[in-house]
Amino acid sequence: MAKKGAEPLYVKSKVREFIKGKGCNTSSGVLDGDTLNKLIMEMLDHAIRRAKANNRKTVKARDL
Repeated sequence: MAKKGAEPLYVKSKVREFIKGKGCNTSSGVLDGDTLNKLIMEMLDHAIRRAKANNRKTVKARDL
């Protein structure tokens, strides 16, 4: 489960660059808030559960 205030699991400049490349601006809430990090952690938690359910310790792309 995502922890509030956890260290970001993404590179802020790369997220900003990606969004700008699509013709939009980035609000500070996207980069400094917990929402994006929470979504990433939830996705990774799901992948970890799936790997474990398949008796693996290695999380693979297919688990995402």
